[in-house]
Amino acid sequence: MFMIFVRRVAALSALVVALIAIGPGLARATEPDKLRVAVILSAGIESGWDGTLIQALERVKAKKPHGLDITWKYTDPLWGDDAGDAMRLFAESGQYDIIWAHSTYSDQVKKLKDEFPNILFVVVGSGNEGLGGNQYWVYKRVNEPAYLLGTIAGKMTKSNKLGVVGTYPADDVNDEINAFFAGAKAANPKVERTVAFIESWYDPAKAAEYTSAQIATGADLIFQLTGNFKPCEEAKILCFGNFQDQQSFSPSTVLSSTVALWDPDVEHVIDAWWAHKAEGKPYAGNTDKQWFSMKDGGSAMAPYGELEAKLPDNVRADVEALKAKIMAGTFEVPVDVSDPKAH
Repeated sequence: MFMIFVRRVAALSALVVALIAIGPGLARATEPDKLRVAVILSAGIESGWDGTLIQALERVKAKKPHGLDITWKYTDPLWGDDAGDAMRLFAESGQYDIIWAHSTYSDQVKKLKDEFPNILFVVVGSGNEGLGGNQYWVYKRVNEPAYLLGTIAGKMTKSNKLGVVGTYPADDVNDEINAFFAGAKAANPKVERTVAFIESWYDPAKAAEYTSAQIATGADLIFQLTGNFKPCEEAKILCFGNFQDQQSFSPSTVLSSTVALWDPDVEHVIDAWWAHKAEGKPYAGNTDKQWFSMKDGGSAMAPYGELEAKLPDNVRADVEALKAKIMAGTFEVPVDVSDPKAH
């Protein structure tokens, strides 16, 4: 009897050793090799907001995080119930692992997240609610490169009057406008500011009207958040673009731009999905705003390109020195989300 027991123990021990030996191989066999993403767009890939996300997806795809083959499908611009219906179709299809809703969509996600607990939902920017669980809240701030653009504007203005034409007075719009003026004021205390909002994500006619009005009152440098540079071209003044390198939009006027880089955000979300899918970790979506800074790869300032010769050497040197401090973490650009006022 004792010998039978010994043989059983020996057999079990051998089985355990064998399982340990092949265990890693089994684990690798169950790890996913594909990631499928559905993207709900809010403005279209021609816009800086949506276009920069698709560009980031392309860059991350090329890096193959976790060895994944990443594919995605994006929608036309959708809002409200239409966006919610699209999310449900994506979820019910069973073909998508992440639904990335690229703006204020937490109301729609709230109706779906618990019904589809294995899907990771993403919402982006201000106006969202931090629901936690399998909803992740991505935030994007470009206030640091905006501060650098403001520094250039403050040093180069001849009239001491600067203008900004914005979309809506929202948290993640106000922050970059206030940073632009803070940089300008630090470089030139005499600077006066003018601010206008077109109350739309896309209205070229109103953008032109408000930009022309600022130029008429003496503004000789414009931070253009609405993408219409025609008034700057007609007045032969320099402008700054927003959220993407917009020099190709107006080579004769756009000196530089703030640039949104979503790469660290995309990689963070993919890591969370991987940990859930491959390692069984529960989703733990953030309930508070989180964003990646300039030094963390979350934003940048576009190169000067063809207009670099218009930038005085001393201004270029000062901006590069300030940028180096931001990247090193020794200079902090304040986050000011108060409504920007003209003064």
